[in-house]
Amino acid sequence: MNPIDADEGTPVSIKIRERLLAARKRFNANDNIAEFIQPGELEKLLDEVEDKMQGVLNSLVIDTERDHNTGNTARRVAKMYLNEVFRGRYVNAPTITEFPNAEHLNELMIVGPITVRSACSHHLCPVIGQIWIGVLPNEHTNVIGLSKYARLAEWVMGRPQIQEEAVVQLADLIQQKTQPDGLAIVMEATHFCMGWRGVKDVESKMINSVMRGSFLKDSNLRREFLSLLPRKS
Repeated sequence: MNPIDADEGTPVSIKIRERLLAARKRFNANDNIAEFIQPGELEKLLDEVEDKMQGVLNSLVIDTERDHNTGNTARRVAKMYLNEVFRGRYVNAPTITEFPNAEHLNELMIVGPITVRSACSHHLCPVIGQIWIGVLPNEHTNVIGLSKYARLAEWVMGRPQIQEEAVVQLADLIQQKTQPDGLAIVMEATHFCMGWRGVKDVESKMINSVMRGSFLKDSNLRREFLSLLPRKS
């Protein structure tokens, strides 16, 4: 067998992993690895995940050949993971058009609630919640459209992760793209790993925040931002 034939028989996940290792890049559950995936490989990865998922169903002793409800489950799950709930790992960041702050805006702006969907990296159970983003621009801040905050949030949250790290990742990304004087993010989410399994507590939510720049230094600004977030009665 020549080297070309050997390479053709190598699973695409191994090829991607080898590129990451060669570049000494991390590929944790909440990392984006799009730059290491070549054209056409995502489709091959979909086939590979389907095959592995079929093995999981077989090991769970589910008769997918005769059970009409699970006959195509492996393919559906593979498409769900790669094309939807974990999409933020495998595609590049959305294109964001940035504009100069021509009017020198410097007042507090709040975007939200943005509905976000993720999954915990411990059990791969859904994490569903809302995010509020506060921005205090300066004359050098890049202005982006309101919908773009939602697109960035969707991209970051579309990976298996823990909520605390996800909010920090989103803050880093928005800080890099807009360069504001201050940035604040609050996330409130329901974790199905608590409601579906374990303690089975369906009422608990997790709320966490990240404060940067002026929001961290100015307690009055921080209070103003938090007071303007809508609260459920």
